[in-house]
Amino acid sequence: MTTLLNILTVDPANRDQLLALLRENVDTVIRTLDGWIATDLIASDDGKRVVIHSQWRDAAAVAAMRTDPRMVAYFPKLAALASFDGIVGELAHSARAPRERDTSNRPG
Repeated sequence: MTTLLNILTVDPANRDQLLALLRENVDTVIRTLDGWIATDLIASDDGKRVVIHSQWRDAAAVAAMRTDPRMVAYFPKLAALASFDGIVGELAHSARAPRERDTSNRPG
């Protein structure tokens, strides 16, 4: 699995418009692309940054997304609202808190 992280810097006054544009693109384009697995949009508390965390089957799927005609038409709309930088890579490490045991059905 390949991870794509994009960090977008936006004027806080444009953050809601940017998030709406991103949501629409995920819902109408990204979901239809071969190799797409998941996308999370993370908005910073200060309103100045949005992170797009996407998971793809492989780097070839990311490359294909970037050249899809719908994405080529979309990128200038994105650039009009925010500057962005991205990286593509493989998960190197992941850690999670242990799950709490459900004791509600235990006798006693």
